[in-house]
Amino acid sequence: MRNLNRYTTKAQEALEQAVHIAGSLSHQAVEPFHILLALIGQDGGVVPVLLRRMELRPSEVETSAKAVLASAPKVTGGGGAYLSKEADKSLDRAETAASQLKDEFISTEHLLLGLVEDPDVKKAVKLSKEAILKTLESVRGSQRVTDAEPEAKYQALDKYAVDLTRLARAGKIDPVVGREEEIRRVMLILSRRTKNNPVLVGEPGTGKTAIVEGIARKIVEGDAPESLKNKRVLSLDMGALVAGTKFRGEFEERLKALIKEIENSEGSVILFIDELHTIVGAGAVEGSIRLKFWIRLPWNWSRERCRRGQTSGWIYPPDGLQSWCFCIR
Repeated sequence: MRNLNRYTTKAQEALEQAVHIAGSLSHQAVEPFHILLALIGQDGGVVPVLLRRMELRPSEVETSAKAVLASAPKVTGGGGAYLSKEADKSLDRAETAASQLKDEFISTEHLLLGLVEDPDVKKAVKLSKEAILKTLESVRGSQRVTDAEPEAKYQALDKYAVDLTRLARAGKIDPVVGREEEIRRVMLILSRRTKNNPVLVGEPGTGKTAIVEGIARKIVEGDAPESLKNKRVLSLDMGALVAGTKFRGEFEERLKALIKEIENSEGSVILFIDELHTIVGAGAVEGSIRLKFWIRLPWNWSRERCRRGQTSGWIYPPDGLQSWCFCIR
């Protein structure tokens, strides 16, 4: 009997869905292909992301799996569903893969690694363990599965930040008028070796966000200092960062994952934190998120040059100004 407590929430859901799929097809034995179908169709799972990164369409893999299952014998009546010998071996390989990756829980990516070693799956689906491991590294970086909800920490920058340089490159950011001097000044500060984290302070609607969007346009157009060329300007999406956090510590874990990715970016990211007062509770804003954790962020990283630049604890705007934002790199 397997200890499902060692499986992540998504992995347990995938196995439950595999049983449901087998039942809907009148199959008594849960085969590796049932589990594969469950992984492919999982909302918020990492497997569809991995497949797309490997330039494979999840729909095509799904079609191949269904074609194999179409020839499987159907059973009417009888007992409940059970794991086939092949599926059981796949779970054994998944647990081994988790141990090799030094993960504490068996997640959906481990299930995929176990499935692709099955001879029938390998024959029907053009996937290799080596390709999955290589792609997995690009998706989760140095993150390890240390809890039952690891997916929230994968690709944190893509999930919880908006790439302003990508929007500028796509022509989705309008030209900024009347803020040339401010844009140049902020770029000058960002180009410093130290004290390079400007705080933009002003009344609501005075164009603080527009200045950062203007910087993104300058970088894309090549009209930026050499030290800022090829940088990514990312705007932190506080709504996405907070959404779905129900238990104590979930928000901090997401924030840690975000910081880790910034650290691993080796200075290629400029993070724009809009409405910073909603994070640190400055300006007496009603309902603000007071984060003691925020003060402990390691802004003194030298590798990615992501320094806060201030030596005291909290940063407060002048009296009467309740809207401000922050750029770090």
